[in-house]
Amino acid sequence: MAYRVDPGVLREYRENGAVCLRGVFSPDWVDKVSKGIEKNKARPSRYSESLVGDGGPGAYFNDYFNWRSIPEFQDLVYHSPAAQIAAQLMDSQTAVFYHEHVLTKDPGTYKTTPWHHDQAYYPVDGDKVCSIWMPVDPVPMETSLQFVRGSHGWGWFYPRKFATTRNYSLTGGDTGSRTYRDVPDIDGDRDKYEILTWDVQPGDCIVFHMKTLHGAPANPSMALRRRVVSTRWLGDDAVLAERPWEVSPPITGGLSYGDKMACDTFPLIWKRD
Repeated sequence: MAYRVDPGVLREYRENGAVCLRGVFSPDWVDKVSKGIEKNKARPSRYSESLVGDGGPGAYFNDYFNWRSIPEFQDLVYHSPAAQIAAQLMDSQTAVFYHEHVLTKDPGTYKTTPWHHDQAYYPVDGDKVCSIWMPVDPVPMETSLQFVRGSHGWGWFYPRKFATTRNYSLTGGDTGSRTYRDVPDIDGDRDKYEILTWDVQPGDCIVFHMKTLHGAPANPSMALRRRVVSTRWLGDDAVLAERPWEVSPPITGGLSYGDKMACDTFPLIWKRD
């Protein structure tokens, strides 16, 4: 079934760099993705990371690029509304799947997610790029993802290590003539910025541009867990790019710099008729 994004939602996404969509994934999709997340946590890949903050027993777990070995994630990529949603919000004739990213915070996780934007981590240039953040548990506003409104238009920021919040170290060149800046101290001067956040329920999702600055609080609740899969999508203008640091994920599909991203590794999932 075709999914149509309302024109008002399209305008909101383009202006703000992030938008919340309500009830777009059925309970069956939520159940399926929940099972996929548990499979991923039971058998994490070499890319996985588990971080513990001071003061709580819970861990922040993340892992990515496991969709080919987890049938539930494959099904989400090929058969859910995600690709159509991404293409419409990116204003793209196509939707290429880049990868999935599992992000969970156990009850009592005092580890915050530092402010950052995603595209600097990725070897991808282009403006038609987005993520679909899909929770399988209720996420109250107090622990939900937060965005700086309009920051997708602010240029490029250095990627940061989640464990230390330090900038990535420079190791090489860059295919673009761009300037990277330090992520501003948003928490130290929150009145200066317009912060967007939503309470989200299973079935909802948040779609955001890969250059929108975002972060997330800790999950100090001893009763609530926060399990999310974020799928990454690429549109018509996305090409492989070089970054002056080790990219994440370190997977390029055998492409050369400047190549369009669609390939066996990053499949074309949806194309406008």
